[in-house]
Formats: sequence, C-alpha cells, structure tokens
Amino acid sequence: MAKQVQLQDFEMVRTLGCGSFGRVRFAKYKPDGKYYAVKFMKKHEIIKLKQVDHINNEKRLMAQISYPFIVNMMGYAKDDHFVYIIMECISGGELFTHLRRARKFSDEQSKFYGLQTAAAFAHIHGKNIIHRDLKPENILLCPNGYSKLTDFGFAKIVEPGTRTYTLCGTPEYIAPEVLLNKGHGKPVDWWTLGILVYEMICGQPPFCDEDPMGIYQKILAGKVYFPKYFDKNAKSLVKKLLVADLSKRFGNLKDGAADILQSKWFSTYELPKMEAMEYPAPYKPSMKDDNDVSNFEDIPDSTDMPPKVTAAQDPFLDW
Repeated sequence: MAKQVQLQDFEMVRTLGCGSFGRVRFAKYKPDGKYYAVKFMKKHEIIKLKQVDHINNEKRLMAQISYPFIVNMMGYAKDDHFVYIIMECISGGELFTHLRRARKFSDEQSKFYGLQTAAAFAHIHGKNIIHRDLKPENILLCPNGYSKLTDFGFAKIVEPGTRTYTLCGTPEYIAPEVLLNKGHGKPVDWWTLGILVYEMICGQPPFCDEDPMGIYQKILAGKVYFPKYFDKNAKSLVKKLLVADLSKRFGNLKDGAADILQSKWFSTYELPKMEAMEYPAPYKPSMKDDNDVSNFEDIPDSTDMPPKVTAAQDPFLDW
C-alpha cells in the first residue's frame, strides 16, 4: 500500500529519465536499503501548465493498482519545490531500448510481452482505468525478463457508458476515434496493443511517416501491410485489434478482454502461470545484478532548483 515517505530518507544515485515536469531518479531508501525510482515533478511547472488535476489523478490511480505486469507505486512525498511519486525500480531498461538494439523481436518475445501488456490492460480496465499512452518507452523490463507497464500520466477513469475527449498519445499509436474526436474509452488501449505487437514483430509501427499529418492519414486509411514472416495467429489478432469500427474491435465485444487473452496466438501460455512468473523469459536484459541500471540511457544530473511554491499558492497541501 502506497504511503507518505520522507524524502531525506532517500539517497539519490542517478537520473533514469526525463519527464514533462521533471526527472525520474534511481534512489536508495535508507530505512530498508532497497532501491526505488523517484519521479520528481516541479510544482511551479504543474501549476503554470494547469496540470494539477492531471498529477493528482496519476497519484490517485496508481495507488489503486497492484499487479505483476504494472509498475507499482510505493509511496509519495512533497516539499516546497516538487511533488514526488516513489515507484518500484524496474532496472532492466525500456522495452524501446532493447527493441532498437535487436531491430525486431522474435515471435516468442513479442508474444511474451504482448500477453503481459494485454493482461495489464485487462486489469486496469476492470477498475475502469484507461492508460492511453502505450509505446515501447512505457514498458520496462525486469532483470528476470518479464515486463511492466509504466507512466500513468495520461491515464483516466472512464465509467462504463461514458467517453473522454482529450487528444493524447504518441502519433504512431493514436487510435482513429481519438483523431476524429468522437470520444473514446477502453478500446483505445486495445488499438495501441495492436500497434505494439506489430512494432515488436516488424521493428517499426504499421503507420509511419516523416510528418505526423501523414501518419494520421495512414491511420484513418487503415491499410496494414504484413510481411511474410509475420505469424498467422499474430496477424489474425493484430487485424482484429486494428479495426476502426468499435463494434468489431477485439476487447470491445461481449467477451471483452477474454477475446484477446484467449486468442490463438497467446494460447501457448497460461495467464495464471505467467502472472506467477513460472515461464522462463525468452530474453533477459544484460545486467551485472538487479540494481544495475546501465540499460537506461545516461542522462546528466541536473541540480537546477525550480522556484519555490508558497503555502498560499500550493494546490498540493494535502498530497
């Protein structure tokens, strides 16, 4: 259960990544000697960009989630300059890094991460949470080769029968209903799963262009080219996910996520065994030990302190 912690109990080791409002740092928690990922978010920037609700939402949603294939939140903190979310540290690096190094993944690897991501979506959808920002950068690898979904910055609760209208996501991963501003819900995540599976197998997403407008036109045209080496069961699943008509898209039919989780391509794995991590992973990141974070890009540390936010202006007093 996520709890409030004292920031002075953390020893910052190095920066793992940069976000829209600050950085994610690898840190040692002195009381238990374990390592965590600490997300620093500048209060001043959040207020200036009118993103207070957005950040409060991220913290609230993450606190509701505990699942093997999702990065779990361990705690939170604040001071005059920042609000912080403390998460378990998934030290094997981004799926993006490993995919770019390999160029493309084997069918087995793609299936392994595809099923874990599908299961993560099924879990959050059961709580009426949609993620809305799947991409290879937002899947992290554990030392044992399993994966976890991260970054709930765009996530939102969408009650059954309602829709949301914010345009968000990475151009290559945006679903047609988001582009057309028709209102969207859980099916957007299933569309992005189709894009991810295709990108893992082929090394690039199905809709590519130098210009975002070109990407959007291709998404709306909906023509997907499958190379010969694409497994026929994987192809069948991707085709059923990349369907513009929501009444026909897998994940949005009467059996919901079961259509995906029990599809023929995934049938070589049993989900309960996968959740218990009983299968040997088809790939493991190269690491010296569980606390080796060398698979993350080296980002120079910043000591710049953002402006202080006074109590009178602070919308995070009850953080």
